[in-house]
Amino acid sequence: MELEKRIKAFASLGTLLSNLAPDQKEDLFRRAENRNNWFTAESCEQALNGLAFMLQESKLRAWVSKYEFPPYSSPKDVGVLMAGNIPAVGFHDAMTVLLSGNKLSAKLSSADEVLMKWLLQQLIQLEPEFENLIEFSDMLKNKDAYIATGSDNSARYFNYYFGKYPSVIRQNRTSVAILEGDENQDDLVNLGKDIFSYYGLGCRNVSKIFIRNEEQLQQLLKELQIFAEKAEHHKYLNNYDYNKSIYLVNQDSHLDNGFLILKESQDLVSPIAVLYYELYSSKEDLTEKIDSLSSKIQCVVGNIDHGIASVPFGQAQMPELWDYADGVDTLEFLTNL
Repeated sequence: MELEKRIKAFASLGTLLSNLAPDQKEDLFRRAENRNNWFTAESCEQALNGLAFMLQESKLRAWVSKYEFPPYSSPKDVGVLMAGNIPAVGFHDAMTVLLSGNKLSAKLSSADEVLMKWLLQQLIQLEPEFENLIEFSDMLKNKDAYIATGSDNSARYFNYYFGKYPSVIRQNRTSVAILEGDENQDDLVNLGKDIFSYYGLGCRNVSKIFIRNEEQLQQLLKELQIFAEKAEHHKYLNNYDYNKSIYLVNQDSHLDNGFLILKESQDLVSPIAVLYYELYSSKEDLTEKIDSLSSKIQCVVGNIDHGIASVPFGQAQMPELWDYADGVDTLEFLTNL
């Protein structure tokens, strides 16, 4: 299939997502939430809006223009083991495989089977030539290449089994934010979006903040009250109650606004309903710290002007096509198989 057809198909999918009828959304989101209670209608809507934001024809063309696509008389069969922590999280990998002209053999996460299968079925309806290039499989043996996403433990398993093949294997990552003390109300509310979207389950969700002094925390908790409805989700509330009880029993110092716990920690990855914080004394020390943790950080959020690549508050979960997970250019990898 020609590259032009592939681009047009994904652009058409973006248009379809932008114009999806309310009753179609309701049915799709209901089925997704029935499979995985974390995938609320709000979360599914946000995910599809994010895909529509990416799948604009001008963006697709700008993205692929930087690569050389070999003419595939026989596409390589690429096995993709998809994560399922947030809705449609595996879509970008699926798209890069197909745009590169290769065949997608997808092992869907049981947590995200409904949305991912629906998206790829829509793509086939828009461009029937994709039908022979998309396969759903529970076993991914003897593929030409692999892309796998999972925990640090599963990454060791993936490396053991797939290491002899061309592969991209991803491990646990999280995101952090830097507060310099001059943030306004909008900045802090937008930071809340980066913390609470998808209930904090994504690798681009902020799980830790770096602050200059603890006085900043009271203002942050005040502005985050707008997200109190997150505690209406039973799974989120269960996590909040559990973590709060642990801290109380252990007499661990923490701050609490009724649905989010702030706790000082050197760790990066906080439990659900907990946001870690760490004090920093100078920009130089912080830059050195962030650099030392770069293999564990997906993105840094903040209004930062001192040498740390960052995304603005509120934009962590709105990546562009070229914002590759873990900084690994999967399209470059796939076009060179």
